[in-house]
Amino acid sequence: MALIELEDVPGIGPASAERLREAGYCSVESIATATTADLAEAAELGEATAKKIIKGAREIADIGGFKTGTDVLLKRQDVRKLRSFVPEFDELLGGGIETQAITELYGEFGSGKSQIVHQMAVNCQLPVECGGLGGSCLYIDTENTFRPERITQMVEGLAVDCEVGTPEEFLEHIHIARAHTSDHQMLLIDSARDLANEKRDTDKPIRLIIIDSLTGHFRAEYAGRGTLAPRQQKLNRHMHELFKLVDEHNAVALVTNQVMSNPGVFFGDPTKPIGGNIVGHSATFRLYLRKSKAGKRIARLVDSPNLPEGEATFMVEKAGIKPC
Repeated sequence: MALIELEDVPGIGPASAERLREAGYCSVESIATATTADLAEAAELGEATAKKIIKGAREIADIGGFKTGTDVLLKRQDVRKLRSFVPEFDELLGGGIETQAITELYGEFGSGKSQIVHQMAVNCQLPVECGGLGGSCLYIDTENTFRPERITQMVEGLAVDCEVGTPEEFLEHIHIARAHTSDHQMLLIDSARDLANEKRDTDKPIRLIIIDSLTGHFRAEYAGRGTLAPRQQKLNRHMHELFKLVDEHNAVALVTNQVMSNPGVFFGDPTKPIGGNIVGHSATFRLYLRKSKAGKRIARLVDSPNLPEGEATFMVEKAGIKPC
């Protein structure tokens, strides 16, 4: 599908194609999954023309019709698993973190969220036969948590049966952007799409997109019940765009989420993630992380479409995420 140009879609001429590329619609798939209003605004088209273009793109990309379960099973064969090299953790997730899905990590500060995403930024660059994805990583940093020194420690601490490059080589394939506001954070998904399209046919395509943290800016900027509806609408759109991006590029989406305490819970754990049902429904897999005794961390699989609930323990060491 990467060989099909936008100009091959009925209704798209050279000028329209240029405007669409500038707006971030660089592939037939991205047009096929766009809304009429968004496409009309991006390419300065009438709604009737935009509908015709989307219909043509869907026919070319084979998107929009019903498929049999067998067809879906064949597409699922493209799904890859990104391993953490903590056997218990990987087993909890059915072999590792899935591509074409959003995996959410939530928990209190110090529970290991940022440590896991740093580790995955390293592991995703390893060859597929070694448990990685053989690709690059995009890291959207909203809380100034990315530390290149931590990447160096984790690369030096890798214990895998394949050739590992230098920490400098790993850092070269992690593309970091600092998000300053929620609008800027959403805009960076468009920039991520451009970079992913640019690297699609290279030896290090984008295979992991990290947002650490997903809800920090939204929580700070939309305080109070009166702002809940617009916040949730923006979050919903943000998650939708992220899913479209990783689905198109067969990449992993890994997001961290802040938590709050529910004062109405008298028994059990009062901790619950920010973002409500919007984030809950948009994330394919949800993992709740918490601290335990003797420096251990516990990951609990809270939600998954095909895996049972369960728990796994791991340690955060200087060398990275390790088994207990």
